[in-house]
Parts: sequence; C-alpha cells; structure tokens
Amino acid sequence: MYRILIVEDDPGIAEAIVQQAKKWDLDVRCIQNFRAVIEEFSEYNPHLVLLDISLPFFNGYHWCGEIRKISNVPILFISSASDNMNIVMAMNMGADDFIAKPFDQSVLMAKIQAMLRRTYDFAASLPMLEYRGARLNTGDNTLAYQGRQICLTKNEYRILLTLMENKGKVVSREKLMERLWETDSFIDENTLTVNVNRLRKKLDAAGLTDFITTKFGVGYLIA
Repeated sequence: MYRILIVEDDPGIAEAIVQQAKKWDLDVRCIQNFRAVIEEFSEYNPHLVLLDISLPFFNGYHWCGEIRKISNVPILFISSASDNMNIVMAMNMGADDFIAKPFDQSVLMAKIQAMLRRTYDFAASLPMLEYRGARLNTGDNTLAYQGRQICLTKNEYRILLTLMENKGKVVSREKLMERLWETDSFIDENTLTVNVNRLRKKLDAAGLTDFITTKFGVGYLIA
C-alpha cells in the first residue's frame, strides 16, 4: 500500500483528501507538527508528498528543499498561489508537479496515481544491488531491509552504491570522492568521513551492523 503524506494546514482540505485517498486504498497521514515536518516525514517514509506553499512557521518551499536533501520521493504542490512564478519556483525547488486550489478530487487522485506509477512501477524494473538482505534500489535511490525503507541522502546513496558495485573489493577514499564529485558534491576528506559515519549510524540503527568495513589507510569494503 502506497503511503501519502499531506502537508496542509487547512483541516477541511486535508480531511477531504484523506477520505478520497482511502477510496483508492492509499495509506494517508497528515502532518501534525508544522515545526517538525522532516521528523514526521522520516518516521512515516512516504511514497509521495502533497505539499502546500503557505504553511505555519516555514513555507512549502523550505520543506521541499529539506526533503530533497534526504529523499527523491515525488512531491506534488497543492496551492492557491498558482501564478507562473510560484509554479516555476516550486519546480526549481525540486517539486515534480503542481495542482492549483480549488481542485477536483478526481483530478488530484489521477495525478497521484500517475506519479506513483511512473516512479515505482518503472523503478521496480530497474536493477537492485543486494547484500546481507539489504536491497539498494537504483531506481528510486532507497535501501530496503526487513520490510523497512532507509532514507539516504544523495551522498550516502552514492557512497553505498559505489561500495555495493565493488562488493568484495576495497574502494579507496579517492575513488569515493571522485564518484561524489560527479554529482557536483565537491567534498574533502573530512566531509567524506562525516558522510560515511552518518551512513554507518543509519545502517546500525536498522540492524545492519558492521555493514561497511574500514581498511585503515586504504578505504572501505563491503564483503
């Protein structure tokens, strides 16, 4: 069942979307604390986010940018601020689509279903890398383990991808930095260490202890 996170501060609109989504057998959750959107996002790990622009404390552009730091999940903006400038800004911040309020619920559901199909049906046909029961999906940049999805930042994903592609071989720190530079992440030795340590903590918390081995003075290894 696909999980949809609604970031909308109008309770009437949010509840109407919830009721309609349930008719399509979607699991839906509304943000409760608009100061802690990322915390609730990470805990719920949705397949798609519906995001308003005008929100308490921080606007939707802010939260779109924060989500994009850790996830490639589809984001659909829902807003009455539907002039060209806002639509362009939403897309530049990382949104996948935009629907103007007031909208027809059937049109919203059609957009949601289309985005889910494009993202996950296509991704399912793309290759996965697997080790110790952990599956790295190269279609949507997620790591699945024991029924859970582990959120990875772009750098963490690229590091894990490189290590799993070279399973059984030591990957030098220089090669890892080169792979990150390919995505315009110009990081140094210290930043690489921080990213690897952060990745290890996420893997440990998910039960994947000692998933990455350090070869001191050389690099890292999955074997």
